[in-house]
Amino acid sequence: MKVIAFARTEQGSGASRRLRRAGHTPGIIYGGTSAPMNISLDHNALYHALKKEAFHSSILDMEIDGKAEKVLLRDFQVHAFKQLVLHADFQRVDPNQKIHVKVPLHFVNADIAPVVKLSGGVISHVMNELDVSCLPKDLPEFIEVDLSTMQDGASFHVADLKLPAGVAAVHAKDNPTIATATIPRGAKADATEDAAAEEKK
Repeated sequence: MKVIAFARTEQGSGASRRLRRAGHTPGIIYGGTSAPMNISLDHNALYHALKKEAFHSSILDMEIDGKAEKVLLRDFQVHAFKQLVLHADFQRVDPNQKIHVKVPLHFVNADIAPVVKLSGGVISHVMNELDVSCLPKDLPEFIEVDLSTMQDGASFHVADLKLPAGVAAVHAKDNPTIATATIPRGAKADATEDAAAEEKK
């Protein structure tokens, strides 16, 4: 994804307010071998980009006054009640250095999982993103979580994921839970009654 930015020399809260009134958002780029650089971005373009999932977990091509840099969005601040992005932080990316990034989890096949299809159960998402380590070229936009085999009482852990080549979970040793499957009490009672009725036939 491409981002257009402009170098800025004025600093301080007054300069930032003037930028925002002019329809721009102040930001900063840091990391790598170069010094941190203060930048400004078109507010509306940034605001709409932040609504896209991929903008938060992809390597971005940032063009600053005609010069291109590879960056990651690291942080941003929004106004408490206005639709206003106050500031954005970006980190330079070295193609030869591994990065730590939180990648969204996309849950699939819950509707055909035995706990849901056969027992009226519910699958709860414990995590919605995963902290991964990889080279920039291997960074996935998202990681798929296949729930098709979930049974009552089962848990889906990080170790159950099929991670793309070159991608490792940062907290793999802890093997945290990603999703759990349960059958609500009412559904269990209905299932018991249905089983009893079947036996009487």
